[in-house]
Amino acid sequence: MTIRVLIADDQVMIRDGLAALLSSDPGIEVVGQAGNGREAVEMARRLDPDVIVMDIRMPEMDGLAATAELVGDPAPDADPAEARPKVLILTTFDLDEYVYEALGAGASGFLLKDASAADLVNGVRVVAGGDALLAPSITRRLIGDFARRRRHQRPSPKATAGLTPRELDVLRLIARGLSNAEIAAELVLAEQTIKTHVGHVLTKLALRDRTQAVVYAYENGLVG
Repeated sequence: MTIRVLIADDQVMIRDGLAALLSSDPGIEVVGQAGNGREAVEMARRLDPDVIVMDIRMPEMDGLAATAELVGDPAPDADPAEARPKVLILTTFDLDEYVYEALGAGASGFLLKDASAADLVNGVRVVAGGDALLAPSITRRLIGDFARRRRHQRPSPKATAGLTPRELDVLRLIARGLSNAEIAAELVLAEQTIKTHVGHVLTKLALRDRTQAVVYAYENGLVG
């Protein structure tokens, strides 16, 4: 199945470069390019892409607002069956304070703009498949910094309500940036069992994906 991609960046050369790079992959089709967040929102609704490669700092509407409008919490009258695109944030700075806000707004992950071509293609495929892309080199520093500034001193009782002890273990390991295979090795369990636990965690906490699970864990003091 071909992955339909929309690119949103205010620099034409970057847009063209990303489009050429992604189009070289036979499984990816670049369906449009937007120069700001407002254009990205309008084009996404018209072109129905699977993934939006989104810059943060853009005129008129930035990538944060565009992400929130496209994939944030739906309006009360929204059709729950309506598919929403996945957003992969591209940022210049590895400690950009806006990245955390983008993840909270519903982005499925982020990469630095100096990522390799292979990393970008893989990132598009990962988020298109419904998973989260949390680059370890920047995610742990970014969310760790947020945690030091804003986390609760003690875990909120409501944060763990309904989770089994094993599911709580899995959530904490997700927050550390571990993959399903790494969590399985850590807990000495089958990878399929971990996938089941991850699904239960997301369902019980009403989270969209692993990215939201990471943010949730740090916001509620579940990870030190």
